[in-house]
Amino acid sequence: MARTLTRTTAAQTGTGPIIELDRVTKTYPVGRGAADFTVLDEITLTLHEGEVVALLGKSGSGKSTLLRMIAGLIAPTAGEVRCRGERLRGANPAVGMVFQSFALMPWLTVLDNVELGLQARGVGRDERRARALEAIDVIGLDGFESAYPRELSGGMRQRVGFARALVLRPDVLLMDEPFSALDVLTAENLRSEVISLWSQPDFPTRTVCIVTHNIEEAVLMADRVIVLGSNPGHLVGEVAVSMPRPRDRRSPAFDETVARLYALLTGDGGGDAAATNAVAARTPATWPLPAASVGGLAGLIEIVHAHNGQTDLPDLADELSFEVDDLLPLVDAASMLRLLDVEGAQAFLTDEGRAWVTADIDASKELFARLCLQHAPLVHTVVAALENSDDGALRDDFFLDLLRRGFTDAEARRQLDIAIQWGRYGELFDYDADSGELVLGELARAASAHLRGGSPQPPA
Repeated sequence: MARTLTRTTAAQTGTGPIIELDRVTKTYPVGRGAADFTVLDEITLTLHEGEVVALLGKSGSGKSTLLRMIAGLIAPTAGEVRCRGERLRGANPAVGMVFQSFALMPWLTVLDNVELGLQARGVGRDERRARALEAIDVIGLDGFESAYPRELSGGMRQRVGFARALVLRPDVLLMDEPFSALDVLTAENLRSEVISLWSQPDFPTRTVCIVTHNIEEAVLMADRVIVLGSNPGHLVGEVAVSMPRPRDRRSPAFDETVARLYALLTGDGGGDAAATNAVAARTPATWPLPAASVGGLAGLIEIVHAHNGQTDLPDLADELSFEVDDLLPLVDAASMLRLLDVEGAQAFLTDEGRAWVTADIDASKELFARLCLQHAPLVHTVVAALENSDDGALRDDFFLDLLRRGFTDAEARRQLDIAIQWGRYGELFDYDADSGELVLGELARAASAHLRGGSPQPPA
């Protein structure tokens, strides 16, 4: 990048707070007599001048919602958001935002896209043109001013997104998983260039806040990592990252920080126990199924079994050439079904896990069915509903309507699809995709009888 942006705004200097969130809660009405759906629960945090902060969490932790509250695009249901001590009552003029999906106007050129924010703020044509050209130069796109988004690669389109945010010379740069739609090499290159820009003394932005689900990305970029728990989103803890930049992925300090964050994300890192255990009642809405297939789950258990029944998860991810957070849905599913015990960044095969991986196909299906009934709330709910129907059959619309009380339409469908795959493998029920009908299976009756001697027990 050839140049630096010249700061001409009159923002304050120092290391004081720029953004303050005070016991912020966000709920959405669900309707039909159901309780409101809580996305964020009493979040209190401060963003200071001169720091890069990462918001790290799994799906359902409300990371993007929190970022949009800082931007003033979403108002909290309770609590307040302050910028420079003033309560936000609309869009926050002190921030610029970079999105995961690029969010470019396809009918506008690169130059016109970068000018958009300045135009909305009433900046005159000559000034906005000069500032846009400067930002395009800084972000490494000079020569592409007249190109349209369709002519650019993914990495170049995201550079336009950065230029559009930086041209506003914001005090706070907000980034919502800005590298997740890019290939690995492009993401690594752009990530390094953003940090290089940040390190320059004339960089106009005082604070950077990045939302990510990628642990290593958080450690590479941030001075402070805020870990959020899920369903609803709540603070679990934070980890300071004091390593000098650029950071070495192979250093012991890097590995140690990754392990600490992994432990917090999996709920065993010494974070706020009350917050971690806030979801006491495990229902389909409060204890959603992880996005893990039975085949993927079996593969993970087989690998841990081959490692003498225990493994270090970051080391395993490195051995498999994955990011450590790519394993999280599989680890969550294995932990939910009591196939693995997870302590910090270590995973240990349970007796059930060992029995499942060594059993023949019939015995493995029977054990999987029993574990699903015991520990997977949505699978248990489906089986209980089918058992209580007249003919052991119900349409999928019935379950989707129930799930929509706690999930979006897309997530409700995704949750039911996972439950159907798990249930079909365990022969708890079958599913006809043409008719949308779920039908109780024989193993459901056998597994229920084995567990209860009466009615099915709720998941532990």
